[in-house]
Amino acid sequence: QVQLVESGGGLVQPGGSLRLSCAASGFTFSSYAMNWYRQAPGKERELVAAITSAGDSTNYAGSVKGRFTISRDNAQKTVYLQMKSLKPEDTAVYYCNGKRVVGLREYDFWGQGTQVTVSS
Repeated sequence: QVQLVESGGGLVQPGGSLRLSCAASGFTFSSYAMNWYRQAPGKERELVAAITSAGDSTNYAGSVKGRFTISRDNAQKTVYLQMKSLKPEDTAVYYCNGKRVVGLREYDFWGQGTQVTVSS
């Protein structure tokens, strides 16, 4: 059974930091690119950060570049999102996503999300 379980969300003041974790099970984690998405109330889900299966390349949305860092531990089957200098506009539900394309088939797994609220 495929599972992606996020943790680490919560309430933080502007300028603060949080680290999100996403623990994977039920699939070959090291073969999947991993992504963090977020969705704020009334807005579409957006890609925040991405990391390749080997962890050798990352990509970020412009709004978080320089403040967020995505990383992974393939031995622990976990992907992380370190967030610093948080702003109220970072408030959203954050989702972990695993994705792999094999030929014409795409495998796409999602976690249940964790709430991040940035407020004083």
